[in-house]
Amino acid sequence: MFNPFKGPKPTRKREQTMGDKGDFETLYTQYAEKVYQKCLSMTKDSEAAQDFTQEIFIKVFSKLDTFKQNSAPATWLYSIAHNYCLDQIRISKRMNWQDLPEGLELAEESVVSDEQQLQAMEQLLDTLSVEEATLLRLKYEQGLSISQISQQLNLNESAIKMRLKRSRDKLNQLFGRQGF
Repeated sequence: MFNPFKGPKPTRKREQTMGDKGDFETLYTQYAEKVYQKCLSMTKDSEAAQDFTQEIFIKVFSKLDTFKQNSAPATWLYSIAHNYCLDQIRISKRMNWQDLPEGLELAEESVVSDEQQLQAMEQLLDTLSVEEATLLRLKYEQGLSISQISQQLNLNESAIKMRLKRSRDKLNQLFGRQGF
Protein backbone atom coordinates (compact mmCIF):
# COMPACT_ATOMS: atom_id res chain seq x y z
CA MET A 1 0.00 0.00 0.00
CA PHE A 2 1.19 3.50 -0.81
CA ASN A 3 2.44 5.55 2.11
CA PRO A 4 2.06 9.29 1.42
CA PHE A 5 5.06 10.05 3.56
CA LYS A 6 7.43 7.98 1.43
CA GLY A 7 7.97 8.32 -2.27
CA PRO A 8 6.34 10.45 -4.94
CA LYS A 9 2.73 11.48 -5.02
CA PRO A 10 0.65 9.23 -7.31
CA THR A 11 -0.99 10.62 -10.40
CA ARG A 12 -4.73 11.24 -10.62
CA LYS A 13 -5.10 8.26 -12.95
CA ARG A 14 -4.14 5.84 -10.22
CA GLU A 15 -5.55 7.22 -6.99
CA GLN A 16 -4.19 5.66 -3.87
CA THR A 17 -5.67 5.63 -0.41
CA MET A 18 -4.19 5.47 3.01
CA GLY A 19 -5.64 3.01 5.40
CA ASP A 20 -3.22 1.09 7.51
CA LYS A 21 -2.26 1.62 11.12
CA GLY A 22 1.22 2.86 10.22
CA ASP A 23 -0.23 5.71 8.17
CA PHE A 24 -2.36 6.83 11.10
CA GLU A 25 0.53 6.61 13.56
CA THR A 26 2.65 8.68 11.21
CA LEU A 27 -0.09 11.29 10.84
CA TYR A 28 -0.65 11.43 14.58
CA THR A 29 3.03 11.70 15.45
CA GLN A 30 3.65 14.36 12.85
CA TYR A 31 0.55 16.50 13.28
CA ALA A 32 -1.05 16.06 16.73
CA GLU A 33 0.64 19.12 18.20
CA LYS A 34 -0.15 21.23 15.14
CA VAL A 35 -3.81 20.18 15.20
CA TYR A 36 -3.94 20.99 18.91
CA GLN A 37 -2.48 24.45 18.23
CA LYS A 38 -5.04 24.99 15.45
CA CYS A 39 -7.88 24.02 17.83
CA LEU A 40 -6.44 26.19 20.59
CA SER A 41 -6.23 29.20 18.29
CA MET A 42 -9.89 28.76 17.36
CA THR A 43 -11.32 27.94 20.80
CA LYS A 44 -9.00 29.85 23.15
CA ASP A 45 -9.58 26.99 25.62
CA SER A 46 -6.87 24.39 26.23
CA GLU A 47 -9.26 21.71 27.54
CA ALA A 48 -11.60 22.12 24.58
CA ALA A 49 -8.61 22.08 22.22
CA GLN A 50 -7.40 18.81 23.73
CA ASP A 51 -10.86 17.26 23.44
CA PHE A 52 -11.27 18.50 19.87
CA THR A 53 -7.85 17.18 18.89
CA GLN A 54 -8.73 13.75 20.21
CA GLU A 55 -12.09 13.78 18.41
CA ILE A 56 -10.47 14.96 15.19
CA PHE A 57 -7.97 12.11 15.21
CA ILE A 58 -10.74 9.61 15.94
CA LYS A 59 -12.57 11.00 12.91
CA VAL A 60 -9.40 10.89 10.82
CA PHE A 61 -8.76 7.28 11.82
CA SER A 62 -12.28 6.28 10.75
CA LYS A 63 -11.90 8.15 7.43
CA LEU A 64 -8.30 7.21 6.68
CA ASP A 65 -9.24 4.86 3.88
CA THR A 66 -11.19 7.62 2.10
CA PHE A 67 -8.18 9.92 1.76
CA LYS A 68 -7.38 10.49 -1.90
CA GLN A 69 -3.98 11.79 -2.86
CA ASN A 70 -5.47 14.97 -4.39
CA SER A 71 -3.82 17.04 -1.68
CA ALA A 72 -1.12 16.67 0.92
CA PRO A 73 -2.10 14.73 4.06
CA ALA A 74 -1.48 17.88 6.12
CA THR A 75 -3.96 19.87 4.00
CA TRP A 76 -6.57 17.15 4.36
CA LEU A 77 -6.00 16.91 8.11
CA TYR A 78 -6.09 20.69 8.68
CA SER A 79 -9.32 21.04 6.72
CA ILE A 80 -10.90 18.36 8.91
CA ALA A 81 -9.60 20.11 12.04
CA HIS A 82 -10.77 23.54 10.90
CA ASN A 83 -14.25 22.33 9.94
CA TYR A 84 -14.61 20.29 13.13
CA CYS A 85 -13.72 23.29 15.32
CA LEU A 86 -16.11 25.55 13.41
CA ASP A 87 -18.91 23.00 13.83
CA GLN A 88 -18.27 22.69 17.56
CA ILE A 89 -18.16 26.47 18.02
CA ARG A 90 -21.47 26.81 16.15
CA ILE A 91 -23.05 24.10 18.29
CA SER A 92 -21.88 25.71 21.52
CA LYS A 93 -23.30 29.06 20.43
CA ARG A 94 -26.67 27.46 19.67
CA MET A 95 -26.71 25.83 23.10
CA ASN A 96 -26.07 29.16 24.85
CA TRP A 97 -28.93 29.77 27.29
CA GLN A 98 -29.05 33.43 26.37
CA ASP A 99 -30.17 32.38 22.88
CA LEU A 100 -33.02 30.23 24.16
CA PRO A 101 -36.42 31.76 24.84
CA GLU A 102 -36.13 35.50 24.59
CA GLY A 103 -36.79 37.24 27.85
CA LEU A 104 -35.95 34.20 29.97
CA GLU A 105 -34.34 35.48 33.14
CA LEU A 106 -32.92 33.39 35.93
CA ALA A 107 -33.07 34.62 39.50
CA GLU A 108 -29.59 35.35 40.82
CA GLU A 109 -30.19 33.47 44.06
CA SER A 110 -30.93 30.23 42.23
CA VAL A 111 -27.64 29.39 40.60
CA VAL A 112 -28.05 26.07 38.84
CA SER A 113 -25.61 24.21 36.64
CA ASP A 114 -26.07 24.25 32.88
CA GLU A 115 -26.73 20.52 32.97
CA GLN A 116 -29.60 20.94 35.41
CA GLN A 117 -31.00 23.85 33.39
CA LEU A 118 -30.85 21.78 30.23
CA GLN A 119 -32.66 18.88 31.89
CA ALA A 120 -35.30 21.24 33.30
CA MET A 121 -35.76 22.90 29.91
CA GLU A 122 -36.19 19.52 28.21
CA GLN A 123 -38.80 18.48 30.78
CA LEU A 124 -40.66 21.75 30.33
CA LEU A 125 -40.59 21.46 26.56
CA ASP A 126 -42.18 18.03 26.95
CA THR A 127 -45.10 19.63 28.80
CA LEU A 128 -45.84 21.97 25.89
CA SER A 129 -47.98 20.91 22.97
CA VAL A 130 -46.14 19.26 20.08
CA GLU A 131 -46.69 22.36 17.93
CA GLU A 132 -45.32 24.74 20.57
CA ALA A 133 -42.27 22.59 21.27
CA THR A 134 -41.61 22.14 17.55
CA LEU A 135 -41.70 25.88 16.93
CA LEU A 136 -39.28 26.57 19.79
CA ARG A 137 -36.92 23.79 18.69
CA LEU A 138 -36.92 24.96 15.08
CA LYS A 139 -36.14 28.53 16.12
CA TYR A 140 -33.70 28.05 18.98
CA GLU A 141 -32.10 24.64 18.57
CA GLN A 142 -31.93 24.49 14.79
CA GLY A 143 -31.51 28.25 14.35
CA LEU A 144 -34.08 28.60 11.57
CA SER A 145 -35.34 32.05 10.67
CA ILE A 146 -39.01 33.05 10.88
CA SER A 147 -39.13 32.86 7.09
CA GLN A 148 -37.68 29.35 7.00
CA ILE A 149 -40.10 28.14 9.69
CA SER A 150 -42.95 29.76 7.80
CA GLN A 151 -42.05 27.89 4.64
CA GLN A 152 -41.49 24.61 6.45
CA LEU A 153 -44.83 24.73 8.32
CA ASN A 154 -46.75 26.39 5.48
CA LEU A 155 -47.94 29.26 7.70
CA ASN A 156 -47.53 32.99 7.21
CA GLU A 157 -44.74 34.77 9.07
CA SER A 158 -47.03 36.76 11.36
CA ALA A 159 -48.64 33.52 12.55
CA ILE A 160 -45.20 32.06 13.28
CA LYS A 161 -44.16 35.18 15.22
CA MET A 162 -47.33 35.15 17.32
CA ARG A 163 -47.12 31.41 18.02
CA LEU A 164 -43.45 31.73 18.96
CA LYS A 165 -44.24 34.59 21.34
CA ARG A 166 -47.04 32.64 22.99
CA SER A 167 -44.86 29.52 23.25
CA ARG A 168 -41.99 31.53 24.77
CA ASP A 169 -44.34 33.20 27.23
CA LYS A 170 -45.77 29.85 28.25
CA LEU A 171 -42.30 28.33 28.62
CA ASN A 172 -41.09 31.34 30.65
CA GLN A 173 -44.08 30.98 32.93
CA LEU A 174 -43.44 27.25 33.41
CA PHE A 175 -39.72 27.90 33.93
CA GLY A 176 -40.50 30.52 36.60
CA ARG A 177 -42.72 28.03 38.46
CA GLN A 178 -39.82 25.60 38.62
CA GLY A 179 -37.87 28.08 40.73
CA PHE A 180 -35.17 28.91 38.20
